[in-house]
Amino acid sequence: MVEWQTLIDEPAVIAAIVLLLGFVVGYLVGRLNEELLAAAGVPDAVEGTPFERTAQSLGTSTVEIVARLSSWFIYGIAILTAVHIARLIDTDAFWLQLTAFIPQVFIAVLVLIVGFIIADKAELVVSEYLRSVKLPEVSVVPKVVKYSVLYVTFLIALAQVGVQVLALVILLTVYAAGVVFVGGYAFKDFLVSSAVGIYLLLEQPYSIGDRIRIGDRTGIVQEVDLFVTKIESDSEEYIVPNREVFEEGIVRIRD
Repeated sequence: MVEWQTLIDEPAVIAAIVLLLGFVVGYLVGRLNEELLAAAGVPDAVEGTPFERTAQSLGTSTVEIVARLSSWFIYGIAILTAVHIARLIDTDAFWLQLTAFIPQVFIAVLVLIVGFIIADKAELVVSEYLRSVKLPEVSVVPKVVKYSVLYVTFLIALAQVGVQVLALVILLTVYAAGVVFVGGYAFKDFLVSSAVGIYLLLEQPYSIGDRIRIGDRTGIVQEVDLFVTKIESDSEEYIVPNREVFEEGIVRIRD
């Protein structure tokens, strides 16, 4: 009995018990919060929001993130308490450093939240802008924009908490150069179409309402934008990439 009492009085044993209880309580609180948020209708309330779409793209949800944050908070308290009880470090110096570190963590989390929202918005804007482009390669552009924004966001957040990001910055530079090189090759048709589109919009060799022939397609011009020209003939509508307009030439038909 005395041996058990002595063992229980050991700081390391008490710290281990506190740590175990902290993890159990943290897990239970996280599950409870998830069920309460679901019962309160939070999933329906956040459905379609930028943060929820970003969370779903990462295989989670807003409710799960909030629930896990509550668990992680309790885990953190348990770890700090266990470290304090076990006297593994200089407690006074540790709490002094922690007090200075907490604002940095707060800023880093804020940067991540704002970055996720900006990344989601950027993806939507680019998708909307490129919606009329009928090139299969274009579908990857919004994703590239989104994950590029997220990468920069993580760099800023890591820098806030004192992580050395020089290697990641170098990786970002290599990544950007690769995107420019590979993108220039993969989207050469897209780039040519946009360049021709600029020429057509400036010079206006034909305009809406004109009857034209491009290759073997004849119809009345309905729309001219940066990437495509839309012409209509009877019940058919042709969406012609501006690159083809440049390659095949234009014939204006005068009635």
